[in-house]
Amino acid sequence: MTAIVTPADGLASLCATPPDRCRSSAFRLRQAAPGWEREQAARLRREVFCNEQGLFAGDDLDAIDARPETMRTLVALSDLAGEDEQVVGTVRIHEAETGVWWGSRLAVAPDFRRVGVLGAALIRLAVGSARAQGCHCFLAHVQQRNVPLFRRLHWHDRAELQLHGRPHRLMEADLSHFSPCLDPRSGFVVHVDGSGR
Repeated sequence: MTAIVTPADGLASLCATPPDRCRSSAFRLRQAAPGWEREQAARLRREVFCNEQGLFAGDDLDAIDARPETMRTLVALSDLAGEDEQVVGTVRIHEAETGVWWGSRLAVAPDFRRVGVLGAALIRLAVGSARAQGCHCFLAHVQQRNVPLFRRLHWHDRAELQLHGRPHRLMEADLSHFSPCLDPRSGFVVHVDGSGR
């Protein structure tokens, strides 16, 4: 799992900015709990895919969301003094057929993109969670601008395509680079220093 050691002065440097701009130095990544975590994840998806990117009008919910028995919402939670504060990243995973899993709707809140590790950590949790449930193939339709991140994380191109009027790549994770996450409800914690590392 990804863990970055926080220097002793990490929180102090984060909080050297005015208190209203102080950000978390730790993030918990896990399967979303019912209630506010799932609601904030849905809100973040609307912000990113409808308002910011304009991929969908009004809402991005689809048939995958309508099948909660096969779909799981994963979240990155900002952590302040050991308490979960807010959802700052999300991705959903689902099993399309036995052993074949898909990841989709990867989103990180704009104010937290500078952290630089949340997208990759969500991808690791997504693939690791599926691996622990018998995944033998993990796929995603990746927006062209995000392809370099996925390649760094050992994903391979399978096809180019247009989705929602934008260039995407069908990509497959090299599962040998992802450890199974046996307890996605607990997940793991990622620490960053004040520079976003």
